[in-house]
Amino acid sequence: MFAIVEIAGQQFKVAKDQKVFVHRLAAAEGKKVSFDNVLMLSDGDKVTVGAPAIDGAQVGAKIIKHLKGDKVIVFKKKRRKGYRIKNGHRQSLTQIVIESIVASGAKKAAPAKKATPSAPKAEKPAAKKEETATKDISSNTVAELKAMAKQKGITGYTSMKKAELIAALS
Repeated sequence: MFAIVEIAGQQFKVAKDQKVFVHRLAAAEGKKVSFDNVLMLSDGDKVTVGAPAIDGAQVGAKIIKHLKGDKVIVFKKKRRKGYRIKNGHRQSLTQIVIESIVASGAKKAAPAKKATPSAPKAEKPAAKKEETATKDISSNTVAELKAMAKQKGITGYTSMKKAELIAALS
């Protein structure tokens, strides 16, 4: 029995007790993982093809270890220009062993729930009022800010820059 399953964005043909290298998975070593996106199952002469995936089919696996793949050399060159760049890359991989292939009756993994804020903060409206007052001042022109400073009786406003005027008026 074998299955074609999508793991970490790639499709693999897997059988029971087969070891496979896949892109790095988030789970820890020794943990069991299951993959619900089974595209095809074959059990001897019986072949089941999904559209696009088979409902209820599941492949169970165990993470053996996390490792890095072989180094790949990336060499760029432009002839007659003296341009040569050499870089290396090692892909992060996870080695898994396929423990089970279930054709039907498997339960779908529950999606992770996102945390919702339980109590809204009461300080936000007051902070917004202060921000809007500051934004109103900052949206004014320098001439308008100087006129406001003159009305408030601030000395030396004629040589101040816009940021200094806003700070003085706040």
